[in-house]
Amino acid sequence: MSNDVVLHYVAALMYLLLGLLLQRERQNILLQLLLIATAVVHGFAVHFNMFTPSHHGLTTIKINWALSISFMMWLGLLFYLFESTLLKIRGYLYLIFPAAALSCLIAAIFPPSEQSIGIPILNNMFLVHMVFSFFAYAIIAIAAIQVIIMFILDKYLRRPTDLTKQTSIFARLINAQPPLMVQERMLYRIIWVGFLLLTISIITGIFVSMDMRGVILPRDHKTFFTLFSWIIFGVLLIGRSIWGWRGRSYLRWTLIGFALLFLAYTGTRFILEVLLHRV
Repeated sequence: MSNDVVLHYVAALMYLLLGLLLQRERQNILLQLLLIATAVVHGFAVHFNMFTPSHHGLTTIKINWALSISFMMWLGLLFYLFESTLLKIRGYLYLIFPAAALSCLIAAIFPPSEQSIGIPILNNMFLVHMVFSFFAYAIIAIAAIQVIIMFILDKYLRRPTDLTKQTSIFARLINAQPPLMVQERMLYRIIWVGFLLLTISIITGIFVSMDMRGVILPRDHKTFFTLFSWIIFGVLLIGRSIWGWRGRSYLRWTLIGFALLFLAYTGTRFILEVLLHRV
């Protein structure tokens, strides 16, 4: 069993332990320390899984759908650690811990294989492009998850229910979430970060494409879906900044933007690798 698989299993166990500590309010210091340690272990698991030396002396980025999910959840944890210094969003941990544990288990069970795409790092610009692309995708995926949470919370606000008197796990999760206004501010910041990263990814991609193919942008589905997604998020940010756009339509278009970005890579890779067993 390789180190990256072992580390993913360890990270999954640490997330489960964090979930148990979360139930005890007096364990805040221990929870925070273990949270940081888990982020480090999870980060090493993603790094060792993603970057592998090739036979030609070049480092290769190995990625598949399972590792993409693990990377996204790891970045989501880092984003929580940053946002928690500004806002009281402890309720998100009730969602992050089980989702992150599941993502680590999936990444350990389905590690990158010979069928997974392997991308040799040819030069520094190519490395910058790939890193910003991964981070942009993960941040925007986090925005999509945030939108789903807001949709659920908005549904319960429109149908007032005393969730504090309900004992179901789902009711407790909803009751623990931050107020909708706080989540809207978070979503706006997440989209801004994702849009900036996606912009850098597109700009560096132009240089890479010119160097490797002699064209500004390749004519393929990845380019089309990525540019369309970039336009949607740009319009959403302008609309929110100038006209104060918000509400369900704003959330739906955020999901549409993510869906296009999802199709640009992960969706097609999942179909090829898992359903069709093709590279």
